[in-house]
Amino acid sequence: MSALNDTKFSSAVFLLTGIPGFEDIHLWLSIPFCLTYIISVVGNSFILSIIKTDTSLHEPMYIFLSMLAITDIGILIATMPTVLGIYMFNYTQISFNDCFAQLFFIHFLHCTESSLLLLMAFDRYVAICDPLRYTSILTLPRVSKMGLLCIIRGVALIVPLPLLLKRYQYCQTGVLSHSYCLHQDVMKTACSDITISSICGLAVRLLIMGLDSLLIFLSYMIILSTVVSIVSPTECLKALNTCVSHLCAVLIFYTPEIGLSFISRFVKGSSPMLSVLLSYMSVLVPPLLNPIVYSVKSKHLRVRIIKVFLN
Repeated sequence: MSALNDTKFSSAVFLLTGIPGFEDIHLWLSIPFCLTYIISVVGNSFILSIIKTDTSLHEPMYIFLSMLAITDIGILIATMPTVLGIYMFNYTQISFNDCFAQLFFIHFLHCTESSLLLLMAFDRYVAICDPLRYTSILTLPRVSKMGLLCIIRGVALIVPLPLLLKRYQYCQTGVLSHSYCLHQDVMKTACSDITISSICGLAVRLLIMGLDSLLIFLSYMIILSTVVSIVSPTECLKALNTCVSHLCAVLIFYTPEIGLSFISRFVKGSSPMLSVLLSYMSVLVPPLLNPIVYSVKSKHLRVRIIKVFLN
């Protein structure tokens, strides 16, 4: 009997879960999830349409913002089917191939978003520290190539993760902790030796979250030292004000991501609820708040949005 319990095999599906302890009110919970998805998709699509139709916004800062909006919409599309499937229809099963595909797109889009936030920090660095060369450094063709590099980087870093996971055998109870597939979560259900996959996942995490956040931090240290040297307090505040929206986007993105990574790897016996909430925050909050933050803090974008509603 013990030999039967120790047998390793590959089952056909994983089982996704919602918020633990709230299974009886899943249908009610689907309402805020639906509203979040609708508002996020509409908000990011609206930002994209404004930037596309208004040629005065065809500048590096707003082109990077449009790339960020596209990435956020991609994250919503990648997670929406399984999240709403659980809360609206109580459908918890997902096949291996679908799970690995979802895992790839979620992590790939998060990697791309992190890269874009780094490029936006570089944009603010050049605009404040070397304004006379801004237009010559950040030309539109160069901005397009930077965006392409973000995509190539994401694919190169994330592709090994699902490929390694597909090589493993999985235990009978392949129950995941979230409403969508994440690398760390899927990896823990494997019956095989996951050492290589764990090391690979940690290396990717450090290259994305660690390196990007460090470079963003260093860029703002240089920006701050440059701004402090400005004699006029008014000019100083004006320069810093151009960075507020980007700083908010950075905090919104990295705070739940770093918290989730820290808990899953280093905190044993933590509340499952905390991990689930941080996971939802990492995929739902940035797409929801980024359009709001940039609409409020970016004067040029705010003026264009007001004109649309007045006309």
